[in-house]
Amino acid sequence: MSRGYQPEDQLDPRGSSGERGGNADELREHASNDRPQSLPHEPDRSVSRSAEPRTIYELRGRSYRLRNSEVATMVELGKFRAIASKDLAEFVYDGNKDRMRPDVENLLRQGLLEVKSIPYELLGSRQVLTLTKNGRRFLLQTQSAGKGQALYHGFTKPREAHHDADLYRLYQKAAAKIEGEGGRNLRVVLDYELKKHLYRDLAKFGEDRKSPSAKHAVADTHGLKVVRGKIPVPDVRIEYETRDGERARVDLELATGHYRLRNLAEKVLAGFSIYAQADEASKLRRILDQRELTAEILSL
Repeated sequence: MSRGYQPEDQLDPRGSSGERGGNADELREHASNDRPQSLPHEPDRSVSRSAEPRTIYELRGRSYRLRNSEVATMVELGKFRAIASKDLAEFVYDGNKDRMRPDVENLLRQGLLEVKSIPYELLGSRQVLTLTKNGRRFLLQTQSAGKGQALYHGFTKPREAHHDADLYRLYQKAAAKIEGEGGRNLRVVLDYELKKHLYRDLAKFGEDRKSPSAKHAVADTHGLKVVRGKIPVPDVRIEYETRDGERARVDLELATGHYRLRNLAEKVLAGFSIYAQADEASKLRRILDQRELTAEILSL
């Protein structure tokens, strides 16, 4: 799905139409849907607070008090830009919302993350979290995310924010399979990062950057393919180390029912693993059948 800034003569457009885009007891809303929210600060006796002590960090004249679990939450948010609060609880806190709540509240109080309730066509609205600029700066200065991991902050357009949040669930499913086969040291590469490197390398060819030879050379460098004169870019790439110590990667695309036939076909021809919400997977399979393309549509 297009993020609205890619040159169409170099890379592929996303195939959907339009822009990309808890309940009240979990994360009560204190702001309108178009403004950042904060969580309630009053004591909640139902919350079982972690016994883990907080470490004091002194950075640029500011002090932060954080648990390891809170830093881990920030790293996850930085990798994907946005995560739904429900998914954060499920995957980072093993479904324990009472353990998640004090961590999120502490990060909000210290200005390291934001939360918004964003309109969502599937659920009416859902709460999504992202790092603030200070949150991203903290991770970079403490090198908490590891070497080479790109980090993001701030909310984008609503549909883009939801798409980024959906990528987190997609990643969890793919990562479980990789780790089940002995993979380790996983690194997340979003399309933002891939496009940045592709544009940079294409620009080195100057006036020849639109030529087939230039596109094929750059695509090969980044483990991608040229399809119909474009370089399709996956939503997310997972780079990892195999059981045998070799470097490997898998390119994942989150398709929706809005995808046009041509664009979905290009993603398949590019060799991406295609995922879709369960209620849309059958529709997308029918689309591929119309083009006599064989590809597995995996359900989230």
